Parts: sequence; structure tokens; C-alpha cells
Amino acid sequence: MNTTRSEGDASLLEVQHVRKVYSSGGTEFEAIRDLDFRVSDGEFLCIVGPSGAGKTTLLRCIGGLLDVTSGSVSLAGARVTSPPEGMAIVFQEYGRSLFPWLTVRQNVELPLREKKVPATRRAELVSDALEAVGLAHVPDSYPWQLSGGMQQRVAIARAVAYQPRILLMDEPFAAVDAQTRAELEDLVFSLWKSLQVTVVFVTHDIDEAIYLGQRVLVLSNSPTSVLEDVPIPLPKARDQLRTRSLPEFNELRQKIHRLVQTAKRTMIT
Repeated sequence: MNTTRSEGDASLLEVQHVRKVYSSGGTEFEAIRDLDFRVSDGEFLCIVGPSGAGKTTLLRCIGGLLDVTSGSVSLAGARVTSPPEGMAIVFQEYGRSLFPWLTVRQNVELPLREKKVPATRRAELVSDALEAVGLAHVPDSYPWQLSGGMQQRVAIARAVAYQPRILLMDEPFAAVDAQTRAELEDLVFSLWKSLQVTVVFVTHDIDEAIYLGQRVLVLSNSPTSVLEDVPIPLPKARDQLRTRSLPEFNELRQKIHRLVQTAKRTMIT
């Protein structure tokens, strides 16, 4: 991994006054009005907001999958107009992102083939990624033979093997049970620390955002803007039981919950 973490460094990702309007049949829908924020190299940023607040639209704009109507998205100083190198995305619908006719190993390897990584190096990266997510024992299994949590680990392994500088995650654990969700949260947090990758993580779960993030960006109701940027001054070492029982955790939960409820009640005109 080429990225080194140095807190306080210049921003890696810059979202500058982004506006997104959908047009269809002569009508327009303003999904995002004005989003302006930055993410430092090696930072873990979580994004929450009401349902329909444009969280997924924002992530797709950051990933170059959607054009912005105005404003700009820049990664390492280069304007994003299409999916950039050095960026990987993990979606909520992990089942649809995996090819059922390919083995676990082949699914993880696919982006590396497209990147024209030499075969020997591909094998090393895939092996390391599967080891990192606890799937080294099932490389020749097919996704349909695995549980939902294991399938999502395959999707994460594919992103890790790609060696991204920044990882975008769109509600990646929403479709798994609570126990699996906790395990995957700890997995991603561990990978973030060990790989020193920048993470932008969209979730509707306030507790998850506080547990994982260094900052939580709370979005307004649609058309979206930043309601508040909340720092998370929790210890860097986190544990599902101890961290979530801290008085500071409860205070942050109440604060962000109030902000989200305010956003739900407030329609921006």
C-alpha cells in the first residue's frame, strides 16, 4: 500500500459545492443542493442523514459514477469525471456485485486482470486479501455457496486486493444480521488501520457511524447540504462492548440522533 497516514496533511478528497439535479421528461429534481467538505489522507469519515437525503447519490458522484450538475469532486488534486484509479467501492448489494459463475478467488482477481497486473503479482494480492478478511480457506468456493456475511467479505477482499488509496462504502452491512454486522465493522476498522487507506463510509446506523468514524458528516434533508460535521474524539483502539458503553459514545449518539431528527423535520426550500 502506497498511502501513508499523516493527520493534518492536505486533503486527499475535496467535494466543493457539489450540486446534483436529475432531469426527466421536462421536470427536474434537485437531489443535492450544496455539499462542501474535505477528507484528509488516511481519515475514516462516516456520513449519515435521513432516508432519501442523497447519501448514495453523493457517493456515486464522488466515485465518478454520476456527473455533478455544478461544483467539483477532486481526488489528490485531480478532478473526478469518471471512476478514478486508486479508488474502490463496496456497495450494499454485495450479491449483485459478485459473479456467481466465478470462484471467490476469481471474483477478487477480476479487477486486477482489468488493471493488467501480472499473474504472479495478482496471485499474491488475492492471497493476501483473502487472508486479511478471513477467507483464505474458501478460495475455490462460489459466492452462492457462502453466507451473506462471507459474500460481503469477498466484496471487501476484492476492494483490498485492488490496493486503493481511498475506499468508498455504501451501507455495506445493511443486509446482514447484527452479529455479522459487528464482525464486519471490526474487520473494516482493522483493515483501515493496517492498510492506512482513506475510507468514506455511508450508513443509516448512527451507532455504526460513531463506532467506526473519526468524523461523522450529518446531511440535511433533500435537497442535501451539510447539516453538521461532528468530530468523534473516541480512543483509536475500539471494542464493540467497551467503546459503545463509554459515556462519550452515548453523548455523541444523542447529539447525532437529534441532528438527524431535525433534518427529517426540516424540508429545505
